[in-house]
Amino acid sequence: MRSGIRSPRDFFAGAIFLFFGVGVLVIGRGYPMGTAQHMGSGYFPVVLGGLLAILGSVTCIRSMVVAGHPIDPVGWRPLLMVLIAIGVFAAAVDSVGLAVATVLLTLTAAAASAESRWREVVVLTLALLGISVGVFVYGLGLPFKLSPF
Repeated sequence: MRSGIRSPRDFFAGAIFLFFGVGVLVIGRGYPMGTAQHMGSGYFPVVLGGLLAILGSVTCIRSMVVAGHPIDPVGWRPLLMVLIAIGVFAAAVDSVGLAVATVLLTLTAAAASAESRWREVVVLTLALLGISVGVFVYGLGLPFKLSPF
């Protein structure tokens, strides 16, 4: 039998699940557990953390038995542009309003891919703008400023 990691993608995904599951278990152990009928504040996080740790362990073990795909190289431009887009939105939403911040978010994120077409970006921007304003401002009644004026 061959030993070692046969599916690096699955192994590292399982390791991430295991890391966060164990982290939640460590943090949640200080909260009162209670019982299934009378749950304490630590019950739900500890149960979910335990399930996540089990899922991560099973995925890591499976990666050593079942062959899978290698890890693809990281696309730095898309990663950085999406992070920048989120930062631009967070910085702009209070000062220029939800509508302008949503437009800035979509246009910045569109720069992540060289395959972006302007028509698609405009349609996506308008759709995202309509959905975000409709849901958050009108549907939920959140007090977002819509524009800088």
